[in-house]
Amino acid sequence: MRILLFAVLLAAGIAIGAAVPAVTGFVQGSLSAAGLPKDLFAFTAGPVPAKPEPAEAEAAHDDDHGKKPEPSTAAYGRGNGKHGHEAGEEHAGKGVIRMSPEQVSGQDISIVKVEGGTLARHLLVPGTITPDTDRIARVPARVVGTVAEMRKRLGDRVAKDEVVAVLESREVADAKSEYLTASVRAELERTNYDRQQALWDKRVSAEQTYLQAKAAYTEATLRVDLARQKLSALGLSATEVAAAQKRDEATPNQSTLRRYELRSSLAGRIVERKVDVGTKVGGEGDPADVYTVADLSTVWIELSVPTTELAKVREGAPVAVTPAQEGGGRHADGKVVFVSPFLNPDTRSARVIVALPNPDLAWRPGTFVTAEVEIAHDAVEVRVPKAALQTVEGKRVVFVRTEEGFEKREVELGRSDDDSYEVVSGLKPGEEIAVANSFLLKAELGKGEAEHEH
Repeated sequence: MRILLFAVLLAAGIAIGAAVPAVTGFVQGSLSAAGLPKDLFAFTAGPVPAKPEPAEAEAAHDDDHGKKPEPSTAAYGRGNGKHGHEAGEEHAGKGVIRMSPEQVSGQDISIVKVEGGTLARHLLVPGTITPDTDRIARVPARVVGTVAEMRKRLGDRVAKDEVVAVLESREVADAKSEYLTASVRAELERTNYDRQQALWDKRVSAEQTYLQAKAAYTEATLRVDLARQKLSALGLSATEVAAAQKRDEATPNQSTLRRYELRSSLAGRIVERKVDVGTKVGGEGDPADVYTVADLSTVWIELSVPTTELAKVREGAPVAVTPAQEGGGRHADGKVVFVSPFLNPDTRSARVIVALPNPDLAWRPGTFVTAEVEIAHDAVEVRVPKAALQTVEGKRVVFVRTEEGFEKREVELGRSDDDSYEVVSGLKPGEEIAVANSFLLKAELGKGEAEHEH
């Protein structure tokens, strides 16, 4: 009986489906509720519309399952949201950011090629500019006398052995007179000796007379040598004294017997003038120096390095120097030339000397400076600037330039200095990474990953 009923309903459904195709869905739903499969009616369905009306599709689906279908992935991908086509363009995958060259340049993202290099660590120490003691000299008054001329003013440049002042000295006059007198006497004794020797050779004179002439000549020669040494001790040349005497004989009113010239022992500038014309010098209680000359083309920097850091400082280490005052703007490079083996008992620090070139004389003695002393110098295969590193999910990363844009790359860091890190793994020399404004890539990456999660 039940089979007969199903046969009747089947025949009726076929007839109705052929006549009214829109009813087929309703019949299929009814039969499905009765326990028969819907596929039984697939061959009986008439022409299906290309696009069913919304009301019909909704009714058919409600009859089938009683709820609306979930949107398919393909349909969602064709939507207008970020998870569709646009999201696929900007973030092809996790850690990848698509950017055109125009976008990169528009956001001022600087790109550098990864290379090897050196890591240099520095010690920051305050210091004071001082004159180089090897390039500073005083013009001493070697004799007792009175200043007759001062030929240089403060700040004037002088050459080596240039006359800077003239003294009048009785001591000098006596020394010159002694030498000149000894020279004249020696000439006379030599003439007498030559004559007595000739007579003795002919046996005309007695031997005793010859021997006395020889002794007198020897004594006179000795006195000349002693007088010449005395002139040399005063810084005078016997040849110049003899030449000056001949000039004085031609011009008696311009005697140079009492004049004593003071000369600079090095080339430089007059940085100190201690006397005036008419000042007595050289005596007890009198000024001992006339000028101070300094060559400031190279200056020293005196540093006080604490004992805890002293072992790191080595002679020959490069030093970067900047003024201690804000806004100084100058910068120069020097070198450690001396590390004292002794400690200051009061400050418990050691004296360190840095030689600093000063060709334009811009570094003045007495200026306070800040010195960066290099205390380590290590060669590494991969070196990246600190500005290129970002922290993502607690890990240090860099953004590597690719054809499509940038790729997030985790790196393992090693040693570091003031500006850079050593990369132990994660990067190879020759790869290009973002440096300036890399934080923009981090922000874009975070935004894209957040959208993917939704």
